[in-house]
Amino acid sequence: MTNRGRIFVISGPSGVGKGTVVGQVLKNVDNIYLSVSATTRKIREGEKEGVNYFFKTKKEFQEMIDSGQFLEWAEFAGDFYGSPKFNINNYLSCSKDVILEIEIQGAKQIREKCPDSILIFLAPPSFEALEERLIKRQTESVEKVKIRLKKAKEEMNETKLFHYLVVNDDLKEAVDNVLGIIRAERCRITNVK
Repeated sequence: MTNRGRIFVISGPSGVGKGTVVGQVLKNVDNIYLSVSATTRKIREGEKEGVNYFFKTKKEFQEMIDSGQFLEWAEFAGDFYGSPKFNINNYLSCSKDVILEIEIQGAKQIREKCPDSILIFLAPPSFEALEERLIKRQTESVEKVKIRLKKAKEEMNETKLFHYLVVNDDLKEAVDNVLGIIRAERCRITNVK
């Protein structure tokens, strides 16, 4: 009997280092695949279509919502983000695990729709450290950074929705903790009541 793959969700406030941690995790774990999200935000320098995101217009994104193509989707800081169902379901049905790097709103939807998913909250060592990271990366206007920081304060209160909390103070330690969670979940006997 083939076991269905698992969904691992990495979520946390903007600027906490989700992409960096997920990138390191993918280099160190076999048989796990990153779900590439769709977004309406502008492409950043160094990003590639279909690798980092599927970049969509708001009209295209709305059409995908209307036709039920997303496992989860959310609006964040004026842009939309969503996880297309098709690739995720293909991986899962082939006994491959999938990692989703998504915002808190999306993590809530995954928790409801996919109760067997494993949710990991990636937290900054402090709010001040998060603010510093967002300002240093210089990818957005001051106004967008302010919006992200306001949202981050709210998101820090959502940890109770997650199975695990990993603080990203030291990158290696954060990655090791996420790897430990994945390994432990792969050893879990899921049919025990």
